[in-house]
Amino acid sequence: MPTNPNRRTATLALAAGALAAIAPAARAQAFPNKPIRLICPFPPGGAVDIASRAIAAELSKTIGQQVNVENKPGAGGNIGGIEAVRSAPDGYTLFMTTSGIQAINPALYAKMPFDPNKDLVPVSALVSLSNVLVVHPSVKANSVAELLALLRAQPGQLTFASSGSGTSIHMSGEMFKQLAKVDMVHVPYKGSAPALTDLLGGQVNLMFDNIPSALPHIRSGKLRALATTGARRDPTLPDLPTIAEAGVGGYESGVWFGLAAPAGTPRDIVSRVADEAIKGTKSPEFVKRMTELGYVIIGAGPDTMAEMNRAEVARWGPIVKASGAKAE
Repeated sequence: MPTNPNRRTATLALAAGALAAIAPAARAQAFPNKPIRLICPFPPGGAVDIASRAIAAELSKTIGQQVNVENKPGAGGNIGGIEAVRSAPDGYTLFMTTSGIQAINPALYAKMPFDPNKDLVPVSALVSLSNVLVVHPSVKANSVAELLALLRAQPGQLTFASSGSGTSIHMSGEMFKQLAKVDMVHVPYKGSAPALTDLLGGQVNLMFDNIPSALPHIRSGKLRALATTGARRDPTLPDLPTIAEAGVGGYESGVWFGLAAPAGTPRDIVSRVADEAIKGTKSPEFVKRMTELGYVIIGAGPDTMAEMNRAEVARWGPIVKASGAKAE
């Protein structure tokens, strides 16, 4: 009997639809079949690097392939960002972004080499943390009030280090200058670790560093901690007041870190990585390591991270503009 052409067309359409439905699941199931690289846009030893290596270790246990951290520092995270957005959107390149890269850099840099809110897709918000105001022991200030008095007596004489222009460490200092109406000189470095090296050596006077990288030097007495930057006292340093408590009204600054991927990465692969990352943030090893160093666990998926990005852009844009800070 002759085949009914309409029935044949309908059968082919159904088969094509079934294959289309199966394809993402099959792709996600096959992913990954080779090692994954995680680009950390800051040098080894800093807070972003610590978080990158911690989540890479967890993903390597569960995702089926080794996740290798590659440090690509420079330009407040933009160097690593460029490499990430130029990579194939296949899930084999991940990027450890920060709220500073997503929200501060676009307002700070006159010519951004990429748009972090269009050229990257959110995967998972991992951890957050406050910064801590630390001074070299030679600085004659044991409190925020004493530091403010010193800055007002010597305008433009003291220097504050940062991990790079546009980072949360930099903007924490700019916010301090703006709200306290003091003058100090910004000295940017290519990451927190080299900035800390010079602070420990006395080449710069103070820094608003991420708590995890500053904590060992606070505990050893090599740096003096004056206050933390969050809205509430930090559980890692509970005896320290916040900067707002110490007299700089309205001050609040912090940062969060999360995984992103090049735009165009298939949603099913993004979901797979997000699921494994969230699982990783709940592992006892990750929780212990992060909380001991002062991180707060977030462990959220792509949609929540996208909302966080939008909130940070709305918050930091006006602050950057008011500070007058610019970077090339």
